[in-house]
Amino acid sequence: MIINKSEFITSAVRREQYPEDGLNEVAFVGRSNVGKSSIINALTNRRKLAKVSQTPGKTRLINFFLINDGFYLVDLPGYGYAKVSKKEQESWGKTIETYLTAREELKRVILLVDSRHKPTADDITMHEWIKHYGYDVIVVATKSDKLSNNDLVKSKKIIKETLKLTENDTLCFFSSLNKKGAEQLNDILFGDLSQ
Repeated sequence: MIINKSEFITSAVRREQYPEDGLNEVAFVGRSNVGKSSIINALTNRRKLAKVSQTPGKTRLINFFLINDGFYLVDLPGYGYAKVSKKEQESWGKTIETYLTAREELKRVILLVDSRHKPTADDITMHEWIKHYGYDVIVVATKSDKLSNNDLVKSKKIIKETLKLTENDTLCFFSSLNKKGAEQLNDILFGDLSQ
């Protein structure tokens, strides 16, 4: 699938601020420094669609991007950044939870993990949480350009074991730097969602 058009529509914290046009939504969630903004920009071929920050934990709002006028890509606040206060972390958690628990338009959640490291306790919790609520979940391991072929094989095994992925679960590797396989990844993530 080729993304020809992508535009930022709105940022939200509360439910009444979400778009109300009934279009399908795909949410991206992951740790603060997993490269969420970079992957969104790589997949949409827009260098500055999602703001890339040097400081992890900057995204505090839910950002809605309209893709090909057919569905929304939703960027959720990153979790697990230690340098923000407990109170702030809880507030982000509530923002994410409010969105994930009661959004009919949400069809799929993309969990981003860092391919160079074993998924964290937060990643495991988020994966279980998404499954618990019955969403389609796809795991995308980012920053894969940093790994050799040997390391990729090891990383795949570690991620599958740590998140207890089954044969039916989808795990993809992607690098925002070389964008190898971007079109195929777009097919997997969004192919069946445009109206």
